Amino acid sequence: MLSPVVRRLIDENGINPADIAGTGAGGRITRSDVLDYLDHRAQGEMRAAASSPSTPPTPAPQVSVAAPSAPSTPTTPATTSPVLQPTVRAEAYAPVSPSARDEVVPFNNIRRRTAEHMVRSKATSAHTLVAIEVDFESVERVRHALKESFAREEGFSLTYLPFIARATVEALRTFTHLNASVGDDALIVHRDLNLAIAVDLDLEGLIAPVIREADQKRLKGLARDIRDLATRARSKRLSADELAGGTFTITNPGPYGTFITAPIINQPQVAILSTDGIKRKPVAISLPDGSESITIHSVGVLALTFDHRVIDGAYAAAFLARMKEIIETWNWSQEF
Repeated sequence: MLSPVVRRLIDENGINPADIAGTGAGGRITRSDVLDYLDHRAQGEMRAAASSPSTPPTPAPQVSVAAPSAPSTPTTPATTSPVLQPTVRAEAYAPVSPSARDEVVPFNNIRRRTAEHMVRSKATSAHTLVAIEVDFESVERVRHALKESFAREEGFSLTYLPFIARATVEALRTFTHLNASVGDDALIVHRDLNLAIAVDLDLEGLIAPVIREADQKRLKGLARDIRDLATRARSKRLSADELAGGTFTITNPGPYGTFITAPIINQPQVAILSTDGIKRKPVAISLPDGSESITIHSVGVLALTFDHRVIDGAYAAAFLARMKEIIETWNWSQEF
């Protein structure tokens, strides 16, 4: 019994199912099994081409990869669009041979999966970046006023990330086409908002556990969930279900002081938000009498990578403008 996605991969790439060893329940063939088979087949063809220097390298067979729908939302069969269903073409090349002074670090499983997922995402979606500068001073005032009591009550520090997550949830209520996935020649807009938060595994890898029904939570609830998922991710105590079903992702390189990050979309989603470094800097503000003044505020950049097949730049820019408005004007003290 094959799922529609697995059946499609097998049919489009001319694979005999009997050649694939299934690792799913009861020996069922999963999407990862098919992708592993395709990777091994392509690597074998590359090695064969590299071992025949007298013969010009022959491109490996074209591999078609359909963007899967979100697990919780079935897709409706439709005529496949050549625009919405791009392909990945693997070209043969000679592998690099290490020298005596080189160190060979084999890819671990998470590195291999990340490489596979990111390359296929770039080949699937029309990645486009838009960014906006945001004044976080209203957030900073609340953080400063509550940081000691919050740390005492919750057992961890109150960072900027829960505020950004809360603003993201609010903005996505209006800009629903960013909480979506691409199906067969159609956009699947999700009614549930399952927010994935990218977690760095002590510089050894990256995973994105999911906060289910994030739109039903206030700031303190989001802060607790972010902390819990990150802690259990780093101690390898997450279940498979907690890593699946995300509908929108936030990645947070800001603690390293980054300026603008262009993240790769977490398929089958259509957008990912990067929260970059927030720093104290001079800003111009309007005074009650209509004049202007220079003062020091906490300022940072939010960057959105979006799938240009799904929306245009104006929609993405309007979403970020709404994010900026919420962060700068929301009554954050009411969240506590």
